Amino acid sequence: MNPTMNTIDIVVSDMQASIAFYAHLGLEFKLDPHSPEHAGCDLPGGLHLMLDTEAFRTSFLPGWSAPTGGPRTLLCFEFDAPAGVDAKYAELVEAGYRGLAEPFDAFWGMRYATVADPDGNGIDLYTALPSS
Repeated sequence: MNPTMNTIDIVVSDMQASIAFYAHLGLEFKLDPHSPEHAGCDLPGGLHLMLDTEAFRTSFLPGWSAPTGGPRTLLCFEFDAPAGVDAKYAELVEAGYRGLAEPFDAFWGMRYATVADPDGNGIDLYTALPSS
């Protein structure tokens, strides 16, 4: 019997700041009625994305601490056209989020950009470049 990967959990330092950030990307998190330290968002295809505060995570995982350095995991959001990548990157940076890589045409045929969420997790914005 093989397990099914159906949930991604992101540990955050400020729940409300994270919910506000991900709202810019069209995600609507609902706080758990049993704990304001936990929120979830159902995604297309049956995937579930969770946010847990550092305090919530350390309550049942003794010794856990936030990683340091650059992001080890990146969430990737696909757009319909290069202009969508550019517009969303500009919106997020204008809203005060840190840009990690300005939009660029990657050698692998995509328009790509990366921003950081409030906890420094990488968020990739991308789309396939039109073929010429």
